[in-house]
Amino acid sequence: MIGWEVDGGVLHVTDADNAELTVEGADIAVDSDSVDIPRPVDETVVVTTSELRFPNAVVYAFSLHCDDHRELDPGGEPLVLPPGEYVVDVDTEIKSYLRFSGAATIERTPNYEEVVVSFPTRTRVVLGLRCRHELPVGTITVPDRPSAVADAITHMAASHKTDGPDRSYPTLRGHPALIEHGDSLEIPRCVRSGTPDHGIELVVPPDYESLLVTAPLAYYLQATVRTTGDCNVPAGSEPARPRLRLVDRGIDVEFSPMPELERDVGRLLRKTFFLDCLVRNVGPYGTTLAECSLLEALDIDAASLYDASPQDRLTAYLDVPDAAIKHRLPEWHLSTYVTPEYDSVETLPFLLDRLSMIYTPRSSELEGRELVERSLEDFYRGPDSYRNWPGRSGARSAIRATTGQIASVDIVKPDLRSGRTHGWLADGVPIDVFKSAPEAYDNRLDFLERASDATSICVVLNDPEMAGEHDRVADIYRQRSEELTIDLSVEESLETAALARVFEDDHDFVHYIGHCETGGLRCPDGTLAASSLDRCAVQTFFLNACGSFYEGRQLIEKGSVAGAVTLTKVLNDHAIKVGSTFAKLLVHGFSIERAMDLARRRIMMGKDYAVVGDGTHSLTQGDQPPTTATLNELEDDGCEAQYLLCLDCYSTRAAGAYYFPHTETNEYAYLCGNDSTFTLTRSELVTMLKETDAAVIYDGDVYWSDALWPRFDR
Repeated sequence: MIGWEVDGGVLHVTDADNAELTVEGADIAVDSDSVDIPRPVDETVVVTTSELRFPNAVVYAFSLHCDDHRELDPGGEPLVLPPGEYVVDVDTEIKSYLRFSGAATIERTPNYEEVVVSFPTRTRVVLGLRCRHELPVGTITVPDRPSAVADAITHMAASHKTDGPDRSYPTLRGHPALIEHGDSLEIPRCVRSGTPDHGIELVVPPDYESLLVTAPLAYYLQATVRTTGDCNVPAGSEPARPRLRLVDRGIDVEFSPMPELERDVGRLLRKTFFLDCLVRNVGPYGTTLAECSLLEALDIDAASLYDASPQDRLTAYLDVPDAAIKHRLPEWHLSTYVTPEYDSVETLPFLLDRLSMIYTPRSSELEGRELVERSLEDFYRGPDSYRNWPGRSGARSAIRATTGQIASVDIVKPDLRSGRTHGWLADGVPIDVFKSAPEAYDNRLDFLERASDATSICVVLNDPEMAGEHDRVADIYRQRSEELTIDLSVEESLETAALARVFEDDHDFVHYIGHCETGGLRCPDGTLAASSLDRCAVQTFFLNACGSFYEGRQLIEKGSVAGAVTLTKVLNDHAIKVGSTFAKLLVHGFSIERAMDLARRRIMMGKDYAVVGDGTHSLTQGDQPPTTATLNELEDDGCEAQYLLCLDCYSTRAAGAYYFPHTETNEYAYLCGNDSTFTLTRSELVTMLKETDAAVIYDGDVYWSDALWPRFDR
């Protein structure tokens, strides 16, 4: 899963998920012999050097001879290590560990772009590397029987790498084993032996609705799942009621039946996960987390709970009133609405890997002009800068004209519960969600196993009148290729056979600009229907053409993971705005759904755009979850100009991660999903924009931080 090569004094590392890591060394010598390192790694490389440079990251140093660990100061103070035996944890996108003997100095560069590990003399260093996203190990075969599915859910927890509160870190939750249909229950020996038994039981009614809804809680708690009738319940209790049991503590918590069970499960999972994120900070990977001040108010002894058994820790969490923390909880990152039936069970491992809430799908018809009204509401309720984007009216903008007929889509209104991003694994085409499919998750695994040295992007312009979008997005991809390894190809006026080859070739992303009709994507010699392809080898795509939803769905069924589509006719200048913004966000590590959600807010009719497939999927991976900043200038009070900067660092892939805003006065990290807000002078703003890799919403447009700061450097 890890590939590496040396080019001069640079070690290039890639994994199967397109993540990249570049490590620069001073007169580096590399030995590929495998050497042990006391951390979970996928690959080790032995290097001899006097200096190693990593992308900016959180860094911890651990002594191997005493119980001592230190964190590199986020504010810039170097970390000086006296002679000894050390393991240094560098939290880059591909997890890195350094083991060495001797003295070392670890420091950030003045611009906060790199972390430098230097040694007084040339030193032999074991570099351990671990992928963030492991492939699942093993496959569980499950018959059409709720009690068997309960057993399978129990064994999903075998992928956890710890049973302590550190399981709230995304790197310590592996991908659960796959599930496939069969005539009998079969659990691989490696999965069975790796499944913990902590004496925590989740008892639910023998129906798929209850099993799916409670699966995320069971997975995170590493609970044993049983169906009612298969176990004894306390006297006086309703035997059919779902319940949580802590066997050794004699605790039995009754949950409400469906549909209120969804609410009870969501509350307990959010509370447990959040408190784990706070308690873990007394452990070896702790940081100065802003939210930790809540522990003292709750009278929680984090040190004792960190080392407590899972039952004792959960007992303490159950005693915390929901009302005491509900206003401090980050909004849950992902909710998926799944048809409660046997066929849906195969998607469970993928949803649990993202730690998604699971809900029963419910929807209703959109009434009258409700789609238009909801689009406008979404546009106007955004940050002030969104409302001032150019092209706001769009009334005279031309439709992406076509002489053919556009495929119509019957759109419904989903009943959305809590969650920031929503996926739909059920019938219907709802707004405000990504329309996923079981094939998308299987396809993602296929692409993870296809290691590549570069990200392949193909831009197709099939209508010369749309050259404006074509030129903009091509420039965006070319600029990004200066920082990432991107192979860009640009095609124009492709006929059906040539366009078919584009989708059948191994591209990571195809950006199609043109027309879509009921017969398919329009070409000079006719239309190309995605259903006519033997296969689709394109990982992700954007069909920026009127009414491309069904063609996008077909590409998913033929082999793609995710893509952006339109539900109806779209205005040409709107398509240009959405297309260029989507391109910019996508190549900077935003997931397909997140990139589209932000891009479509640039226009009033944003509901015309949607995502099909696994919307949590990202084309590229950065050093941390992607960050969005909203920048507003405060009213002039006669003194130095001041600015309000709100940071939002968030990813559906990284629940439990944290970020550290680089301001001159900030001392705290924040949980991803929680905003951080700062009032800055002009000079402070320049410094922060230089040191923050973020998409910045400012003055009616989206800028990348490194391109925006020169505006204020005066």
